[in-house]
Amino acid sequence: AMGRWTYEGIDLNHNFADLNTVLWDAEDNDLVPHEFPNHYIPIPEYYTFANATVAPETRAVIDWMQRYPFVLSANLHGGELVVTYPFDMTRTYWKAQELTPTADDGVFRWLATVYATSNLAMASEERRLCHYDDFIRFGNIINGANWHTVPGSMNDFSYLHTNCFEITVELSCDKFPHASELPAEWENNRESLLLYMEQVHRGIKGVVRDGDTEQGIANAIISVDGINHDVRT
Repeated sequence: AMGRWTYEGIDLNHNFADLNTVLWDAEDNDLVPHEFPNHYIPIPEYYTFANATVAPETRAVIDWMQRYPFVLSANLHGGELVVTYPFDMTRTYWKAQELTPTADDGVFRWLATVYATSNLAMASEERRLCHYDDFIRFGNIINGANWHTVPGSMNDFSYLHTNCFEITVELSCDKFPHASELPAEWENNRESLLLYMEQVHRGIKGVVRDGDTEQGIANAIISVDGINHDVRT
């Protein structure tokens, strides 16, 4: 756990606003999407208070995410060899592990697979277990909540508060690789990082325009039948 907490004692990996619970409560009460949104979920008021336990680093990242309309992201961790995808928090609050897919589960599984299959360490035939979890038989990808629940993760926050689809890459069995190992770590991840970035070109893209004026429409909500998670232009 060394290195997980800031000087102020805050775990940045669990420090984002929990938007999962408010969404799932609204779903359970049949409020989504007509009375409660299924995307761009607002940050709860308690989280914005000056005395809230929110690190300045977390506030800065949220401000950054709100200023730029990112659509694809990955955050890099260490200590395992696996790619995890949202949701990171279990829907059943008392469960430590539970498969908790998003409405875009197929896309997330694809993104995770692109990274894992092109990562030299993960794809190696000589690949061994880091610890006791056998991710190899799952293709070195896993739903985050099905591994261990993480309330307030950046991945879940990105998906529910912005247009951004984000995964976590556990880069290496060793959380603290020696400097001499870094060139090999770069080689392990170079192609997978490039292939992952190229995935922004998948899907439908274009400009939503007014039918009469041909002017672009900002913040137009785009819905796809069968996927209860919209995106905005």
